[in-house]
Formats: sequence, C-alpha cells, structure tokens
Amino acid sequence: MNQLPTRSLGALDVSAQGLGCMGMSHAYGASDDQQSIATIHRALDLGVTLLDTSDFYGSGHNEELIGRALTGRRDQAVIATKFGFANRLGEKTEIRGDAEYVRQACDASLRRLGVDHIDLYYQHRVDPDVPIEETVGAMAELVQAGKVRFLGLSEASAGTVRRAHAVHPISALQSEWSLWTRDLEAEIAPVCRELGIGLVPFSPLGRGFLTGRVTSLDTLEEKDMRRTQPRFADGNLDRNLAIVERLRELAAEKGVTAGQLALAWVQYRGDDVVPIPGTRRETYLKENLGALEVELTAEDLAAIDAAAPAGEIAGNRYDPTALAFVDG
Repeated sequence: MNQLPTRSLGALDVSAQGLGCMGMSHAYGASDDQQSIATIHRALDLGVTLLDTSDFYGSGHNEELIGRALTGRRDQAVIATKFGFANRLGEKTEIRGDAEYVRQACDASLRRLGVDHIDLYYQHRVDPDVPIEETVGAMAELVQAGKVRFLGLSEASAGTVRRAHAVHPISALQSEWSLWTRDLEAEIAPVCRELGIGLVPFSPLGRGFLTGRVTSLDTLEEKDMRRTQPRFADGNLDRNLAIVERLRELAAEKGVTAGQLALAWVQYRGDDVVPIPGTRRETYLKENLGALEVELTAEDLAAIDAAAPAGEIAGNRYDPTALAFVDG
C-alpha cells in the first residue's frame, strides 16, 4: 500500500483525500458493482483510507457494497457512514434524529457493512423536531458501547455544531464545499476551527461539473439527480460553463486538468480539510489523487477565486425540497 499525506479530523487521522462512494449506488445513474469494488480496492492500494457512505445511498446497497469490498481489508479503511433519512423507499422523505432511531440505524448499518464498529458516524441531516442534544447523546452512547469511534455532523449550522460539541466531541463536519458552493466559509468553518472539528467537503468538484465533463443535460443519464438541480438547468448551465472554461485556461497553464485545479483549491482551504470526491472509475480516482501534488501559490489562488467568483454561480445548489433539509 502506498502512503498519502494524512490530515486530522479531530483526533481521527485519515488520508488527506477520501473517496466518496455515493455514486456507486445512488444518484448518478446505472453503476457496476464489480467496477466499484475494483475502484475501492485501487483507492486502498494508493493509500486512501477514508471511505464515505450512508445508509441512504441506494437504500443500504452502498454500505453492503463497501462491506463486500473490505472483506479481508477492514484494517486498511476508515469507514464513515451516516444516518438520518428515514422511509428511504417511500414517497415522503423523513428526517429522524430521535434516540431510538439513532440506535436502530447504527445496528442496521453495522449489519450491512459486516463490521463490529463504525469509525466515523455522522448525522446525515439535522432533525428539526428533535433537540440536537438528544441525537448526539444517543450517538455518544454508541461510542461508549464500542459500536462507533468518532462522531460527525453533516450540513449543520454553526449554532447546531456548538450545541452538539458541548454534548460530545464532534470530530468532523461534512458539508458541500467547492468553488461554486462556499456557504460554510463565513460562520460554520470558523466555529469548527475554534472547536477543533475537521471539515469534510462533499461534492468538491461541484458534482462533477467543475471537471468540464458535463457540457449539457444530454451528457447525463436519464435518472441522474443532476437533471433536477438548478445549476444544471437550461440557462444556468451555460452561464456556469463559462466559469469552467476560465478554470480550464488556468489549469492548462499549470499542466493539470480543470478538476485537479478545482480540487487542489479545496485542499488548500486548510490542513483540517479532507475532501471526498466521488467516483466509481479508477481513472478518475487517480486523476483526483493527482490534485494532492498540485502546488498553488497565493497568486494562483487569487486567480482561481477571480475565475470562479461565488456571486456569479447561476442557480441554487439544491431544489427547494432538498434545500429544506439543510440546517440553519
């Protein structure tokens, strides 16, 4: 196994870049289990330790897939999974953070993963009807029982993070963060840094858009979730492509891809930042890991910011229904 640089999420040490596994089971159209398992194995071979999943992805399929991939290799991986989306196969999505559900969800994830403990257990979305103190209190009991090692939150507000951390140390906050989603920079990231909480950006490549490979809706499969997201809608897509073209030009000057430049920008946000770009293909895995070798000067970072100013991004990151699940 190769060695990658490591970073710390609270007291948990992981590779400086993780692997988001959602797309292997969920959201982006058809996938191939054998191809996905081969990609996970290649990630481990290359030194990636952090594998990110959720009980929501593929209604449990993604956890089962990772469990199969880690047969005989459990000690090489830091498993991060999430709970919170209930009634996953029903028409109405429900968020649950009550203590009873936390315990049920953890036991179910352990069974699907085929492991005796989860390394990093996140609340996937904050339940607005349950005090965060109850949820994190139940999660803390899982730590005491040896079922979970470290705790995390996802898409939580600064106030929620503070309240949660007062109940039990929170090791990581997983939220969307990229050149076209910078919502957490003003308040949330500073609070996490004050409390020693690591930051795990999901969709650091703008759901693949910042790689330049998505040029129209026709390039996306029929069941690809991006077809429903405002930033990929007609009109917004063309405006956002202009930003990608500027990134391409800067990337060409450095001899890297637009995706590598965008991902390197995220990694330069701080030593407490561990992005989890998702892919189900070994080719893109290696391209993403190449971003760890991209060196950016202050002038480079300023040029990237100028090429992709937050105020010019067209469209919200989620449709109204999904946006309603974001805390804050």
